[in-house]
Amino acid sequence: MELVVFDLDGTLLNDASRISAYTRETLHRLTHNGIAYTVATGRNLHSGQQIIADHGFVLPHVYTNGTVIWDPRVETLSLNNYLTVTEATHVLRAALAEQISPWVNTVTEDKQHYVFHPATLSSVEKKLLEVIRQRGGAQLLPLTELPADARITNISMLGSAAGIDAIRASLANEDHLVSYSGVAMESKDLKWVDFHHSSASKGDALNLLRQQLNISRLICFGDSDNDLSMFRVADESYAPDNAKDFVKAEATAVIGHNNEDGIAHYLRERFNL
Repeated sequence: MELVVFDLDGTLLNDASRISAYTRETLHRLTHNGIAYTVATGRNLHSGQQIIADHGFVLPHVYTNGTVIWDPRVETLSLNNYLTVTEATHVLRAALAEQISPWVNTVTEDKQHYVFHPATLSSVEKKLLEVIRQRGGAQLLPLTELPADARITNISMLGSAAGIDAIRASLANEDHLVSYSGVAMESKDLKWVDFHHSSASKGDALNLLRQQLNISRLICFGDSDNDLSMFRVADESYAPDNAKDFVKAEATAVIGHNNEDGIAHYLRERFNL
């Protein structure tokens, strides 16, 4: 079986973080023609599920850059290569030293998502807190209540470019950590960063799915550095025109822009939909 795998932000989604009507219809045509597809995203379980709900994603989903695999067919969650509280300690200290709040995301075996955060927040961080509240799905708790045995999927931050860069630099030699960063949607003067366990990646998660689903050919779409691991295990990989240059360089080919339904147009031509 062939499996088509989509990154979400900057790839399948437009810049408004939505699946357009044209792309929605294309996904419907994939389903109608028996073409299997799924998602591999840096988004967490609940955020990602809200985006793709009712769009035919029936096969296992990859969330938080490979840390979480959710199988909607049997409603089971597998957690791979998460951070322990001990492993995360230096990340928390580095963030607080720069007066940037670490948002600690954890998932329990019964699929409960908890976000632990400091009591003191900047104005931008307070807005982010409200977004998380409105989105629902995650329970918000003080960082002081983080359990000693918590299974941390990722630690996210939003702050000044200088502060985020300083945090990443201070943790650059931590071999058990990997981070992904970019310009924040809230302001070009801000950056976001996600820290994960270095053993978790989209590529490793897709290798597991390849075995479980007996996949003969893997076709991946992505736009950023966290997509390179799946490009390297894929039989074919495609970058939208808006992708970072070094991602385009590793892709099989570059296709249309995410704001112009580039992936959907490619799929319709590729599979004669």
